[in-house]
Amino acid sequence: MRKPPHVIEIFLQPGDLYFGDRDTRIRTVLGSCVSLTFWHPELLVGGMCHYMLSNRSQERRHESSTGLDGRYADEAVALLIREIDALRVPHKEFQVKLFGGGNMFPERTKQSGHVGMKNVETARALVRKHGFNCVAEHLGGDGHRNVIFDVWNGDVWVKHAVLARQETDKNNNMDRRLQCVKFA
Repeated sequence: MRKPPHVIEIFLQPGDLYFGDRDTRIRTVLGSCVSLTFWHPELLVGGMCHYMLSNRSQERRHESSTGLDGRYADEAVALLIREIDALRVPHKEFQVKLFGGGNMFPERTKQSGHVGMKNVETARALVRKHGFNCVAEHLGGDGHRNVIFDVWNGDVWVKHAVLARQETDKNNNMDRRLQCVKFA
């Protein structure tokens, strides 16, 4: 489907989520955070969340009287599932794509021990738990990502700014390399 003439542009901050129709484009920027996109190819509806942490501690959960919080993976997905369930279609009909979980401080943390990897593991587990169909992912690695989700056709564009250490740099400065990928 072509780009609609009147597109609603939504930018997600950490902890935000949005569910919209075929006139919607959703954007975000991710470091160690993770975004999941949900898209229904027949209804041309979809949503995205941008969560910061895999879950909230039980202590903090009991302290909160505000309900679900999109900053936490399990709660962000629960909020989007409310939107999806209102459509009365099976979860397996949605195409899910996963993005983010980058290591923002590669010089200080091991690849397997940073918050981004925990967020990645949680995203994959939530997709399995709720019976969604994961069709693409761009996860882990070093650096940040710009993510653009076009709900009218399900395409997700990712620009990944990879941090790479130059061996010849005596000041340990970081070099950024850009990689652009389309997930259709």
